[in-house]
Formats: sequence, C-alpha cells, structure tokens
Amino acid sequence: MRKLLSLRHWQQTFVRIFQLLRSKDVSLLDKLIFSVPVLLYWVLPDVMPFMPVDDIAVTMLLAEWFARRMETKYNIK
Repeated sequence: MRKLLSLRHWQQTFVRIFQLLRSKDVSLLDKLIFSVPVLLYWVLPDVMPFMPVDDIAVTMLLAEWFARRMETKYNIK
C-alpha cells in the first residue's frame, strides 16, 4: 500500500509507460489495448455515472497493469 502512495513509484510507472508506448518491440495491438480504454474514459467519463472512480485513478491502475504486463510479455526492463 505504501508503494502505491509513493510519488516516485508513479513517476517511474509513467516513465515506463512512455517508453513502452514508444518501443518498437511492443505490438500496436498491445499499445491500443492500453491507450483506447484510457482515452475513452477521459473523454467519456459520464458513460458510467454510477462508478465513483476518478479519471486519474483509472489511468493509474491501467498504467500499472500495462507496464507490468508488457515488461513480462516482452522481457523488457
């Protein structure tokens, strides 16, 4: 829990996301699996009015999931 509240952890996570999205090793489909839901949730947050989760929280959760999944799948570190 302490790790999830650390600003340094999230800074590193978003740096990893940026590197993964720029990487030629990661397939376009995998990049879209992360990008499309995040962009849609930022653009259309009122589609799910009964879900009390902020846009940045959804982005942070998906970013953490995406970074771990891609680094494992493509053996990137």
